[in-house]
Amino acid sequence: MFTGRTDTPCCLCGQAKTTSRIEVPPRAVTLMENSGPIAWQDIVSPVTLQFCADDWDLVADLALEMGHHPLSRCNVAYASFDLREDFEAMLNETREPNQTELESRLLDRSREVLESADDPLTEQRALVEATIIEVAMDELDVAEAAVD
Repeated sequence: MFTGRTDTPCCLCGQAKTTSRIEVPPRAVTLMENSGPIAWQDIVSPVTLQFCADDWDLVADLALEMGHHPLSRCNVAYASFDLREDFEAMLNETREPNQTELESRLLDRSREVLESADDPLTEQRALVEATIIEVAMDELDVAEAAVD
């Protein structure tokens, strides 16, 4: 029987009721609050961040109008992600996780969204997510390295 949490609070304020969510690459976790003990290389899925309605307005303005990301204010404890299973201890060997494919996929998707920003069918949420991914990966100096 599963007794863990199934909901994720707002990563900025911790409020339980959220209205919007975005995904960022695992490496972006390093830009978040309280990320020190988390090895981002062990994250095997995009990192999902959720926001309450009040914080979403702030995040959208920050991303779309100022070209910044809110990740430094997001608490990683409120993020949702999957960690790989630890077979290394049992096998006594170390694998070097490769996040390039996941990062490339998210960067490609964000670039496509940003290119279609003028399309009336492009959602604001997608534009905010794409902007945050672009700015965060650029800050981490992996925007071009992940795509090559």
